Amino acid sequence: MATLSKEVVSEILKKGRIYEVGGAVRDRLLHRADMTKDRDYLVTGIPYKELTRILEPHGSVSLVGRSFGVIKFTQFFGGEPVTFDIALPRTEHSTGSGHKDFAVTYDPELSIEDDLVRRDFTVNAMAWALDNNELVDPFGGQVDLQKRQIRMVYQESFTDDPLRMLRAIQFAARFEFSIEEHTFHAIKENASLITTVSSERIAEELTKLLTLSQKPSHGFRLMESSGLLKEILPELQECVGVRQPGGYHKYDVFEHTLHTIDATPPTLRLRLAALFHDIKKPQAKREVGDGATFYGHEVMGAKAAEQVLNRLRFSKNLIREVVTLVDRHMFTTDVSPKGMRRLIRRVGVPLIFDLLDLRRADVVAQGMGGTTEDVDEFEADIRDELERKSPFSIGDLALDGNDIMEMFSLQPGPIVGKILDYLLEQVLDNPSQNAAETLKELAIDYYNSLNAKIHDSNNKDAD
Repeated sequence: MATLSKEVVSEILKKGRIYEVGGAVRDRLLHRADMTKDRDYLVTGIPYKELTRILEPHGSVSLVGRSFGVIKFTQFFGGEPVTFDIALPRTEHSTGSGHKDFAVTYDPELSIEDDLVRRDFTVNAMAWALDNNELVDPFGGQVDLQKRQIRMVYQESFTDDPLRMLRAIQFAARFEFSIEEHTFHAIKENASLITTVSSERIAEELTKLLTLSQKPSHGFRLMESSGLLKEILPELQECVGVRQPGGYHKYDVFEHTLHTIDATPPTLRLRLAALFHDIKKPQAKREVGDGATFYGHEVMGAKAAEQVLNRLRFSKNLIREVVTLVDRHMFTTDVSPKGMRRLIRRVGVPLIFDLLDLRRADVVAQGMGGTTEDVDEFEADIRDELERKSPFSIGDLALDGNDIMEMFSLQPGPIVGKILDYLLEQVLDNPSQNAAETLKELAIDYYNSLNAKIHDSNNKDAD
């Protein structure tokens, strides 16, 4: 990641001081500088307007963050634009309901320490002075990095912004840290305040937990033991301690779910699907002898996924994808080529390999040493089928809606869709029928049968 140009740093140092702040400092000390996506800077001793004038000759200046004392400054490196946040030191506190708004006061004469004290955790409350290349660490963040722990900067940190409780857990999982004792106690005491935070902010932290952690399970266990889980995802809380007798599972539903999440590739839709795939097993459980059945849990889980993800304001497209994966995760690999093509049709080509990865993770997470050779063979068959360019959607048919309307002098409407759906069903059974002339014959037969049904129905009504 590019850093602020030396020319800009030099100009700022003529009038004040400049520090690198935020995650970049933490990542540098963790020897993870390659993981840093954004670089943020803080300038002391220079008023906002004067700082703007200093920056303007060296790049593009945007004042969209003026009320927070922030300048968006863009420079080009190798022809690519890179935008930095350059801020004045400030103090802030949460205002209003939902902790969505913050009262901010910025002042160039505030010290770097005055700015760092408002930050969430000691590992994020460090700065790197660019004039003398020294670390500013007033709260012991470097020691906490060495101890591999997350510690709050001040006692009221979580009441000022309850989202920080979830951020503590996200960081702990992401860096495989522990949470310092007093900090964890404060999370437990204030867990109920997380309900005052907007759904969008919670979703953002859950997304980071799921996609940036090698083992998100660490975070979910911390959420459960701290009391946050029952506030954020009560549906998952209900899975804790729900046994799965019968010899197929080593873990209860909660632990099996966490193992499944860890075993999936770190994409958001796949890890969300792993999170929800068994979430309704507690409600579907029926004990039978020494075992138990969970019939229908995938359908119930798909509905729960849709409800929860809507509650958390995830995108409609992502929700559709996750719901599909959860709904279809109990598929069987022991099917005919027709059955395989129908599965691809129902799931969709973009999701089919995620579904296979979800099954692999599900098997591994059973903890019984099961293998996934059948899934590997099934994947090979699917890839062969895709290479043959078999039709899996209406768009793959040799006829389209315009052809159907022209053939039967129809206007756009449901009848056109019915004919196309029928044709797709036929070619799923026999891909060789996907030829224009063959489809025309099939369409004529089907259209005539529809008209015959309508005629019979009208006659019955007349009688």
